[in-house]
Amino acid sequence: MWEGPVRKISNVAVAVIVAIALYFALAWGYDGLRILTSPSYGLDDVWRSQFVFAIGRLFNLGPIGLIKLAAFFGALKLAVACICIIHIVDRFRCMMRGQPDSKVLEAGLILAVAISIAAIGPAFWTHTSDLMREHTIQLLIAAFAIGLCIFERDRLARERKAAIEADVAVDKDAVRAAPRYHA
Repeated sequence: MWEGPVRKISNVAVAVIVAIALYFALAWGYDGLRILTSPSYGLDDVWRSQFVFAIGRLFNLGPIGLIKLAAFFGALKLAVACICIIHIVDRFRCMMRGQPDSKVLEAGLILAVAISIAAIGPAFWTHTSDLMREHTIQLLIAAFAIGLCIFERDRLARERKAAIEADVAVDKDAVRAAPRYHA
């Protein structure tokens, strides 16, 4: 009864997951490359590096520590982008055969949520609403994609379970056995 609408919702969910993965691959990939190729690891962009300065102040980091922290966040953003690219390639591979494994994407998006939370805090404390809005939107997009991945994984598990139960079903007439005579 509900299989048709759930399947349609699942197809839409897959399209949204791929679109969100593409967004993070492009946006965070560009940002990660920009940070890692900058001579000051992105600290010259004061607007986007406020969270690095705030975390550095929290842990009492010096200039070298700030540069290492900025490089660390740049590498994390690039890693999330690479995970998203791998997931997109896996989705296209699975169009031909097999089922996608969204656990890797979920891990990358959880990393994106953690980075966004780390960036929202300093934006909140400095009352920078534009920066807070930017990071909050990324946080919500990543959290929404995680929810869709969980929905899709649950649907696939239910389909597999239903297929197994259908194979196990026994005909009622087959349950009765003929009487056995032993000589």
